[in-house]
Amino acid sequence: LHTTVRSLKKTGTEHWWLERHLKDPFVKAAKRQHYRCRSAFKLLEIDDKFHILRPGLSVLDCGAAPGAWSQVAVERVNALGTDPSVPTGFVLGIDLLRISPLEGAVFVSEADVADPSTLRTVQSLLPAEEVDVVLSDMAPNATGVKELDHQKLINLCLALLDLSQCILKTKGTMLCKFWDGHESRLLQNRLKEQFKDVRTIKPQASRKDSAESYYLARLYKGR
Repeated sequence: LHTTVRSLKKTGTEHWWLERHLKDPFVKAAKRQHYRCRSAFKLLEIDDKFHILRPGLSVLDCGAAPGAWSQVAVERVNALGTDPSVPTGFVLGIDLLRISPLEGAVFVSEADVADPSTLRTVQSLLPAEEVDVVLSDMAPNATGVKELDHQKLINLCLALLDLSQCILKTKGTMLCKFWDGHESRLLQNRLKEQFKDVRTIKPQASRKDSAESYYLARLYKGR
């Protein structure tokens, strides 16, 4: 077998990333608790504080791959009907990437929230063509240019907001990730037009050196 020297060596950045990943307590906890990735703990922390996921609710999880947020949603809304004493919820996840099947969730792969056909697909799969909660941990493929990546994510969130206005129930909730930048206020103002309560959240599971935060928008005013 012939292997290039380059493939045997990692750059300093790769070594730093791998070391940080292996030492990350949330990575270890995710493995221990059988979550698909560490991001599950961001949603768990937010939900423990704000109680946005409850038994019986319908949830749309955007940017769902690899499925950790859907795992949390399935548990919290009782999508499997595990607890017969409370209502059974519904979880639908979509992503541009392929998502491995998850018991209790319905997944649509290779779906773009900005594509009008996605709305029709989502509505056809929802029990009542509406949801109580829209979750988004979406992020575009990074270019490395901070402002460009920021703009691309804001545009994704705005497209998701447009979609949400067609499927979100009155008094519903939207939780979306964004990266800090000059367009963040634009997204925040758009959310404030549609929701009565909008706040910014930085979960402990979000790395301190990360520009990511989340907007939690509650009490959708309706169409």
